[in-house]
Amino acid sequence: MEHVTRIVIIGGGPGGYEAALVAAQLGAEVTVVDADGLGGASVLTDCVPSKTLIATAEVMTTFDSSYEELGIIVADDTPPLEQAARVVGVDLGKVNRRVKRLALAQSHDITASVTRAGARVMRGRGRLEGMQALDGSRKVVVTAADGSEETLVADAVLIATGGHPRELPDAKPDGERILNWTQVYDLTELPEELIVVGSGVTGAEFAGAYQALGSKVTLVSSRDRVLPGEDPDAAAVLEDVFRRRGMNVMARSRAQSAKRVGDRVEVTLADGRVITGTHCLMAVGAVPNSAGLGLEEAGVKLRESGHIWTDRVSRTTAPGVYAAGDVTGVFALASVAAMQGRIAMYHFLGDAVAPLNLKTVSSNVFTDPEIATVGYTQADVDTGKIDARVVKLPLLRNPRAKMQGIRDGFVKIFCRPGTGIVVGGVVVAPRASELIHPISIAVDNNLTVEQIANAFTVYPSLSGSIAEVARQLHNRKTGAEG
Repeated sequence: MEHVTRIVIIGGGPGGYEAALVAAQLGAEVTVVDADGLGGASVLTDCVPSKTLIATAEVMTTFDSSYEELGIIVADDTPPLEQAARVVGVDLGKVNRRVKRLALAQSHDITASVTRAGARVMRGRGRLEGMQALDGSRKVVVTAADGSEETLVADAVLIATGGHPRELPDAKPDGERILNWTQVYDLTELPEELIVVGSGVTGAEFAGAYQALGSKVTLVSSRDRVLPGEDPDAAAVLEDVFRRRGMNVMARSRAQSAKRVGDRVEVTLADGRVITGTHCLMAVGAVPNSAGLGLEEAGVKLRESGHIWTDRVSRTTAPGVYAAGDVTGVFALASVAAMQGRIAMYHFLGDAVAPLNLKTVSSNVFTDPEIATVGYTQADVDTGKIDARVVKLPLLRNPRAKMQGIRDGFVKIFCRPGTGIVVGGVVVAPRASELIHPISIAVDNNLTVEQIANAFTVYPSLSGSIAEVARQLHNRKTGAEG
């Protein structure tokens, strides 16, 4: 009888469940070991819930910022003295119930598709047991919630255990007033004054969302600006929008501790200043879930940060052990985790495989406006990592943007000087996550600015600005900034 390849996947997030679907389709016998529900943090506590919350915030912002300009009148019985009062409010309890319902539904959908594909899903925590056996197999011990154990034998193991919110020793979340980003969905009422510690993607997204929902927000950033890892022009636009909407953005301010004082929270900064609010959200990064998995005993090398070292086909240093997703620290994106998981299975099961290419990854910050990026960055150009021409066009000049009352944002494209091949781009706009796709296609397929400029766009449309930037790059023989 022909031997069926046995695959065990520890962790059911995007890295794990996408790998399970591929491996099952390729005829392997697949077991997914997962403790919290398929979809992982991405579906249960991170991407899906936060973007659902942000969808409500987006409607609020659109309403707040543009209805007067667009000529919309809202019937309101506010006396003339208070005419500026908000006419739209939010029921956060209702919003969060919807958030949790959608997250669970998505998790159930994923479980159904993984099971339908022929994979087995086991509830429990998995760990590697010892080194590789002489026949090349690996042992995975699964501990169920009741403490019972089962040992699985696998020809290959994929570790896709993700990460969890980093905690400051003197700012431990209590789930009521001091929160991490997995706990905000338990709030039933809108925080009156929210202090957000951390100005990376998570901090910026939540700060913008709660500001739009009606909270008074203070954003504590230890760096010079919000979103230090993003395009500097994009970050500047967002910071300007945040301040204009009344957010208190505190740059170069490192939080030392956060503590409850009655119904309030006191956040002490490194320079001794103290700020107070009704709630505090800690968004100070994530830590990989790599402890307690028997990794080092199994020959899996970890980086100093605790992330698992992998190559471009998701192999670890231990034969027959692969890793994908946030636990590898490659790029904390669901799309990258999924790609790493699929690549691991294609590689082990002998299918055609292209190594992971991070230069074609598109990503998005779901603030308002959104910031979408793909390929090489402004930093790559500024540091000489790549020689590229750049043109940036503000959306203010775009006819559709004018019609919709959009004032903030731009389209920026990077191309090679000689050939005009598109190597990267940035879009700052409402729904930039949708607008980046044509630039992603260009980067992925080595298209030139001439090809983009010559493709028809709808008039009027925001995507018209992408073609306009491409035209300017094509017509410009010298690499001056636009």
